Amino acid sequence: MDLILWRHADAGEAVDGDGVDDLQRPLSPRGHKQAKRMAEWLNRFLPDSSRILVSPALRARQTAEALGRKVRIVDALVPGASHTQALSAARWPDSREPVLLVGHQPMLGQLAAYLMAGPTTLDSPPWSVRKGAVWWLRRRDRDGEVVLVSVRTPDRL
Repeated sequence: MDLILWRHADAGEAVDGDGVDDLQRPLSPRGHKQAKRMAEWLNRFLPDSSRILVSPALRARQTAEALGRKVRIVDALVPGASHTQALSAARWPDSREPVLLVGHQPMLGQLAAYLMAGPTTLDSPPWSVRKGAVWWLRRRDRDGEVVLVSVRTPDRL
């Protein structure tokens, strides 16, 4: 099974007292460019059968919209969700089709660390997933090992 982690593109930083609900923060102009660049790359490699699961946060939805594909909004990917909630939503490792998760830090970094290095990483800081970046992971059927297929950032395509 392929599990693709895509951190939402740049939305700027939340400002205390600005009156904007965190879930309603939109992408910045830079974020829209990042999402477009990464979506172009993903659309070259992402199979048509892929399920695309997206956080309900506006910045994540706007990031996923750049793909121009059907997506499903999933509460299990909301900011502050755990890596176990994300794995359950993705039906890891049993899903037959690739799954793209569009979400947030620190959950995506926790998820990558957990899948690649094991449960002992849960007490460690999450791995850093840059804004707009994609981490493509694959679970090999023969031994259950998780391998890192690719890491891409919008500024390095």
